[in-house]
Amino acid sequence: MNFTRRGFLSASAALAALPISGRAAQAAVPREADIVVIGAGAAGIAAARRIVAANRKVVVLEAAPQIGGRCSTDVATFGVPFDRGARWLLSADSNPIGRLARGVGLDLVAAPVGQKIRVGRRNARPGETEQFLAGLVRANRAIDEAARGKLDTSCAAALPKDLGDWTSTTAFVLGASATGKDLADLSAMDKARAQGRSAPLACRQGLGTFLAKLGESLPSSLSTPATRVVWTNRDVAVETPAGRIATRAIILTVSTNVLTSGAIKFVPELPKRQLDAAAKLSLGSYDHIALMLAGNPLGLSRDEVIIEQSNSNRTGLLLANIGGSSLCTVDVAGAFGRELSVQGEAAMADFAREWIGKLFGSEAAAAVKSSAATRWNQVSGVLGAMSAATPGSQGARKILGEPLGPLFLAGEATHETLWGTVDGAWDSGERAAEAALRRIGAIKDAEPEPSSERQRPRRRGKVRSASPED
Repeated sequence: MNFTRRGFLSASAALAALPISGRAAQAAVPREADIVVIGAGAAGIAAARRIVAANRKVVVLEAAPQIGGRCSTDVATFGVPFDRGARWLLSADSNPIGRLARGVGLDLVAAPVGQKIRVGRRNARPGETEQFLAGLVRANRAIDEAARGKLDTSCAAALPKDLGDWTSTTAFVLGASATGKDLADLSAMDKARAQGRSAPLACRQGLGTFLAKLGESLPSSLSTPATRVVWTNRDVAVETPAGRIATRAIILTVSTNVLTSGAIKFVPELPKRQLDAAAKLSLGSYDHIALMLAGNPLGLSRDEVIIEQSNSNRTGLLLANIGGSSLCTVDVAGAFGRELSVQGEAAMADFAREWIGKLFGSEAAAAVKSSAATRWNQVSGVLGAMSAATPGSQGARKILGEPLGPLFLAGEATHETLWGTVDGAWDSGERAAEAALRRIGAIKDAEPEPSSERQRPRRRGKVRSASPED
């Protein structure tokens, strides 16, 4: 049964962790560069590529030993591509990142559309599925309506009260599974603005592999964290354990949780306005628990998605037979996912086996040959999944993306409509690079059009239409 309303595929614009590739860290960093990019995720890669295209000197600093950020493909653990972070790109018909795939020898394909609901150990009957879909439509409409009000309420407050047995499932699909946060912690305005997401794309070799390819030729210093950023009128520089880089502009693409953690010192300190905005856009929790099964004990098709009719937030999303292999993932998110992640990989694997057994029987659970789990909340250079605005905080995205003299912030959290996606991170990186290049005089603003002929920029994605990244 194909879900025609938002579905749960957008959930995997969430993210998780493990290196796949990357060049060895450099022993030293350049002493100067036109622009320094901090962070080699989607936003950082996009920004650096744009700067290179403008024939300006750039250096990308990355604290991790590999590029890709929250896009990371593990090919070693199971012998098949396992995207530990983001899985999908959006808008197959117009995606600017997708058009680069052929140039790096990788294959993009339409993401899986086969989806089912389990009610106990059986598939939902047609009438039950229609009841759930109808409730999902009403819930989305209620959130849209709440978003039109003067006050930005929580999505939970807007949820219809008569969803009956489908209340928890609806909350999971729209909340934790899609954003990494439960509906009570989500801004209705932010959620409504993000609802124009459709036609997802997957990379056969893994989305992390794709991002690594796009960034492999960039001048990057891996395992080289930025420890101090100086951005005074007279002095602009980034300090690292490998040396100091004098520069003319800095593009900062770290996650909101890293930004507020104090891991990078700023001289002068960042304005309270930006720090408060970052705090209001804290990262949700989203992890993949990967299981390699013997054969196909679940009896599911390639890349089939399963959710359950749940009665609590202790649930997950199953992606079965990934890429035609015997690898499956059980995704856990929101408050429950965060609590489970704290308990460690063993507890996460135990839950996944228990959950598989509940839905498909003990024989299916016993068929698990090996497992692995991501724990993005514990990765020091990330500290979570994707950003999600708390109630009353949708405007924080615009604030976070405001230029600060020679300092430009980018990343999915700064995108007002494509937050939580690789697409939004990429777009924000390109925009920050354009602004930084203008700052240093590398490009000039075009002549403004007459006001009578100026067109409003077209928003990417419809706010109210249907359908896992920096």
